[in-house]
Amino acid sequence: MPCLKPVFTFFSVGLLICAGCGKESGKPAKDAKATPEADAAHDHGSGSHTHGHGAGPHEGTLADWGGGKYHVEFTVDHDKKEATIYVLGSDEKSATAIKTPEGKLLLSINEPAFQVDLKAVPLDGEADGASSRYVGQHDNLGIVREFAGTISGEVGGTPYTADFQEEPHDAHDHK
Repeated sequence: MPCLKPVFTFFSVGLLICAGCGKESGKPAKDAKATPEADAAHDHGSGSHTHGHGAGPHEGTLADWGGGKYHVEFTVDHDKKEATIYVLGSDEKSATAIKTPEGKLLLSINEPAFQVDLKAVPLDGEADGASSRYVGQHDNLGIVREFAGTISGEVGGTPYTADFQEEPHDAHDHK
């Protein structure tokens, strides 16, 4: 049966490749640090870390931030021209207060291209300079549209980044 060996090898390699793609995007190797480079390496070319995540607890768009250690939820209030980012735990639900340099995160929107410094606005009970909520305003946030972009920051000396893509509001209806 020498003619079956190439078919078996091809089939085995295919199974290994498919098994690797089933893992959640954005997860670094067990001992790898969550960095922009590590997140990009696990991106599978999609350019987004949002697949596999539903709406967050604040009905915003969720993205993996740090290989599953954290998640970030993007929400926008068009009337206030304000974005709020919530930092959540690995369960995608629990508020997780973090300390960032200068108490800030950076929101970069792709279209129209602009950036917003998000300042820590701690929830009740969050103390010692830690916050799970970051808020910023920009006139372009008043545009009613689905935003896509990147949320970045530093926690404990480790840089974190997450790409997100809002979906049309009809896609979030849970009727």
